[in-house]
Amino acid sequence: MNYSYNELGKGDNIMNAKQELVNKLQQDILLWQGFKAQGTMTEEVIGLGAIEKAFPNGVFPRKAIHEFITVLPEHAAASDGFIGGLLSVLMKDGAACVWISTTRKLFPVSLCTFNVEPDRIIFMDVTREKDVLWIMEEALKCEGLAAVVAELNELSLIESRRLQLAVEESGVTGFILRKDARKAISTVATARWKISPVPSVTEEGMPGLGFPRWKVELTKVRNGNPGNWILEWGGDRFVEVTPALKTAAWYDQGKLQIG
Repeated sequence: MNYSYNELGKGDNIMNAKQELVNKLQQDILLWQGFKAQGTMTEEVIGLGAIEKAFPNGVFPRKAIHEFITVLPEHAAASDGFIGGLLSVLMKDGAACVWISTTRKLFPVSLCTFNVEPDRIIFMDVTREKDVLWIMEEALKCEGLAAVVAELNELSLIESRRLQLAVEESGVTGFILRKDARKAISTVATARWKISPVPSVTEEGMPGLGFPRWKVELTKVRNGNPGNWILEWGGDRFVEVTPALKTAAWYDQGKLQIG
């Protein structure tokens, strides 16, 4: 069967129109899920380096629910610190944050390490997880907040959907620290993290501890690329620890131990 050039051209135009429609729908879906198109505005950058490239458009999703798996106490402590670093950026314009828990272990003053003023965080300690969920949903609807953090044992699919709907309306970032990892696949969280502590490195010849350092695992990211990285809090920002820096640090540690 022979086709004329006009017929072939019409076919190409139809395919191009369909592809443009698909691309437009994909971008709309990403916007609904909290992923903004990459722009030149510096306030869109969280400062996570290569980790931000794992998200669609290379932008950390603020209008979204981020879930942190904290099975062990050390994971919870590391996640508190990592979230503190994120809050230092999210709250930089003077906005407040709400932190809800039934068994909070976080010492508010420790957030000063991450340049977060603890008096700008409203801590709510309640007795029932049902209350934690209700407070979080209501707080996520408050557009004046920068973020809401909640500590939970478990979270159902329906509950997570309600939280996601709330952040889509207000644009407030939601962080959930969840202790029960068995139901990790049953939520609609945009991103799922696991933060583990790794040994810090001190300046050569200096006593004490170095800057906080973590293994950051992004185990799930909607329409993105999961991976793992080593990050350090460099006093006022996140610093990615490259393989070369890790090798040098381990060599220095071994040299100091041998000496």
